[in-house]
Amino acid sequence: MQDHYNRIAAGDVGRVAAISDGVFAFAATVLVLDVHSPEAGEIHSEAQLLAALAAQGPHWLSWLISLMTLGIFWVGQQTQLNQIRRADRDFTWVSLLFLAFVTALPFSTRILADFFAYRTALVIYWANILLCGVGLYATWACAKSRGLLNEDSGPETDRAIRRRIEIAQALYFAGLLLGLIHTVLGVAFIIAVQVNYAVAPFRSWRSRAGGEAGGG
Repeated sequence: MQDHYNRIAAGDVGRVAAISDGVFAFAATVLVLDVHSPEAGEIHSEAQLLAALAAQGPHWLSWLISLMTLGIFWVGQQTQLNQIRRADRDFTWVSLLFLAFVTALPFSTRILADFFAYRTALVIYWANILLCGVGLYATWACAKSRGLLNEDSGPETDRAIRRRIEIAQALYFAGLLLGLIHTVLGVAFIIAVQVNYAVAPFRSWRSRAGGEAGGG
């Protein structure tokens, strides 16, 4: 009886996608709520307003990093889900573990924003990204080992998904090492990595469009 239940439990991959969308949307909303506007009663001149906005710089920078992080991991998970024909109980629980790491991003972002000059804050933030990467990798490995992938999802797709996660995590680790020298260097490198991953689809689309326009 228990074995039969395990086979039929949590089989709808669409439900995993639905809760994923909700978690990512909530996390993105919480991120911006941590950025506060200057207190109106404390501002009496343009210079004071500009100074107060400048003081919020680390918070806005941390918000930008984390928003791109959420976007990258959301796209990564959606890419995986598009290659999965059905879910099962194990895959669903591994996916929930990945989403648990995602929900921690607002916390690690707040630490980074409040203690921007401290290496410990950057280490905490990097550890959160690492856990998200491990969780995303685990969901794909679970889906493959459990035979949940689409029939047309071959070895090339498997290699591409695994390789993308591995390279991204290696680059994030390089950012951490730079951050141990100086936090600004580490944060700048992480932003560069994220921008690259964010614009890569657009760059590929432009290349294809240019080739089609040129008859290539």
